Amino acid sequence: MARDNHRRDRDSEKAPEFVDRLVHINRVAKTVKGGRNMSFAALVVVGDEMGRVGFGKGKAREVPEAIRKATEEAKKVMIRVPLCEGRTLHHDLRGYHGAGKIILRAASPGTGVIAGGPMRAVLECLGVQDVVAKSIGTSNPYNMVRATFEGLKRAESPRMIAAKRGKKVGDLVSRRRHGSSAPEAIEI
Repeated sequence: MARDNHRRDRDSEKAPEFVDRLVHINRVAKTVKGGRNMSFAALVVVGDEMGRVGFGKGKAREVPEAIRKATEEAKKVMIRVPLCEGRTLHHDLRGYHGAGKIILRAASPGTGVIAGGPMRAVLECLGVQDVVAKSIGTSNPYNMVRATFEGLKRAESPRMIAAKRGKKVGDLVSRRRHGSSAPEAIEI
C-alpha cells in the first residue's frame, strides 16, 4: 500500500501542470433528411506558463466533449518558445496565417500583456508577462491563433543564434547600460 502511494507521488511530480483556456466555441449545424444535426466546435489553448504552449480543435455533439477533444489535441502539438528572463520575448516577431497578421513586441517589466482575445490566451498560457501585441486583418479566432503560433515558432534566443553562427553569446549580445531595463539588443 505504501509503495503505491510513493509511486503516485513520484508520477505527480513528473507530470507538468497545464493551464488551458477556451478561446472560442461554435455551434455547427449539418442539414440532413430529417432536419438538422447540431454539434459544437471548440478551440482550446494549453500551456505550462513556462515556455510551452499548444492549441487544438475539437468537435462533438456536446460542449464538454468538444473541449476535452480539443485539450487532448493541444497537449499533443505543444511547441517550446524561449523566453527572456522568463517574462517576455527576446525580440519582435511577426506571424501570418491567411488574412491574419500579428505583431508581437518585447516589453519592459511592468507592461503586462497588452493583446486582444485569442492572442492574449496564447500568451498567458505561454507564461509571457510583458508583451505588446497587435492583430491586423482578420478577427477570426482560428486564424489569429495560427498566426500567433507561426510568429512564436520563429522566436530564437541569443544562445540559439550564437550556436548557429559558431560564436559566443557575449559576442552577439550588447552589454546592458546602467538603468536600462529593456531586453538586450541582438546584433544582426
